[in-house]
Formats: sequence, C-alpha cells, structure tokens
Amino acid sequence: MSELDSPVAGVRVLRQDNPGPMTLEGTQSYVIAAPGGAVVIDPGDDDAAHQEALSALGSVALILVTHRHHDHVGGLPRLRELTGAPSRGAAAEFSVGAAPLTDGELIELGPGLALRVLATPGHTGDSISLVLLRDGKDVAVFTGDTILGYGTTIIDHPDGTLQDFLASLEALRALGPVETLPAHGGFPGPVDAIAQKYLEHRLMRLEQVRAAAAGLLERGLEPTVPAVTDVVYAEVDPSVRRAAEHTVSAQLALLARRGDI
Repeated sequence: MSELDSPVAGVRVLRQDNPGPMTLEGTQSYVIAAPGGAVVIDPGDDDAAHQEALSALGSVALILVTHRHHDHVGGLPRLRELTGAPSRGAAAEFSVGAAPLTDGELIELGPGLALRVLATPGHTGDSISLVLLRDGKDVAVFTGDTILGYGTTIIDHPDGTLQDFLASLEALRALGPVETLPAHGGFPGPVDAIAQKYLEHRLMRLEQVRAAAAGLLERGLEPTVPAVTDVVYAEVDPSVRRAAEHTVSAQLALLARRGDI
C-alpha cells in the first residue's frame, strides 16, 4: 500500500498492493476530507493492511463503491466493520445502512462540498461515477473503471453493454475539463479529452470487429467471439485474452442490434 500525490486538494489516494493485468499497479482508493467525517471511495480487495490504512486517515462517515468488481468491493465488509460507516453503491447488495445510489443524486458532504452521482454503465451494469463539487462547481470526477489512468477498460458483457458504455463516455465528456480520478493507473488529466479518446478508440475497434466478422462470413466461417478476437486482438497478451473476448462479445452484440452483421 502506498499513498499517491493527489491532483485534487482535500482528496487523498491510497493505492492497494494488488497489481495485475486488470488492476494495473493496484486499486486506487480515495478518501475525501469532509466536516462530518471522511468519505472513502472504492475500498479495494479484502486486505487488512489496506482497509486499516484507509480507516486510519480519519473518522469515516460514508463508504461509496463505483461498481461490483471484487477489486473495488472485496474489502467493503472489513472497512464497514473497522469504521462502523454505512456503505452505498448503485446495487442494493453493497448498500448497508443506507439506500442505494441513484443517478443525479446530490450527496452533501459539508458547506460548499458535495458529490453528484452520475450513472455510467457499460464496464458493468452498475457502474457509476462521482462528480466532486466545490461551491457548486464541478472540480473532479471519480470514474471507477469506466475511464482508467491509461489504456482502456473492458466491457463486461452481457452485464455491461457497448451501447451503454458509449453513452457514458458522452456523459463524462460533457463534464468538461475536470480532473479525472480513476480507480487504476494514475491520473490521466481532463475528463473531456480522455473521454473523447476513449470514444474514438471504441469506434475504431467497433469497425475492426465489423470488418473481421464480415471477412469470416465471406470465407464461410461463423463470426464467433473467439474467432473475431483472434483477428482483432491477435497480439493481445494471454493474461487479458478473456477480457478481450468480453469486449468483442459486446461489440458483436451492438453490431447485430444495428443490423451491421
């Protein structure tokens, strides 16, 4: 576990020691200082040292999670036990002692300080982002895995869909040049520019998948997820092959919905 230099005042970042192909250097858990007690976002995998470090940064009043994946919610029960704080996510199963989060909801943290819930499904069906406001102005957005510090995220199809993901990227781009605070990979900069790059990349990949599927059909072969992945992600590391297949599945589903294959 290590503390990173935060690009946003009043927000501390602890990176968990759980590196891997999907977590990059590790899960970035955030702690927002607030008059009524700190707010923790994404407590990470179940790891006593990490959750104890989060609880030691101040009295925790609320725990929020951006989505259901274990590297975000695995440590949730332990942190609740350590702090006695309620937890909230878009899904009811992660909301203990408080109601689930709702799109557009404003969570008041203190005078001039609030979080606004922004539904950003696509990576998973329950993915949300949290916009930090100071004196009514958007200053940063916690994006979970919807936008990462570098690289691109997977579409965990069928729970997540590419159609939803593209709409979520549009919603994040509309926030303008606020700071991006993702759950992995550092801090990439203004969210509008990053979201635009993600949109361009996804549309490029979608065209590659369409062309690969068409090529397979021309050869009398079925454009299955593994077959299309072999073409579009030929150079992908075996450690993330399954993730690539999830994303291809989402791409094929959208193309089929549009009647493009």
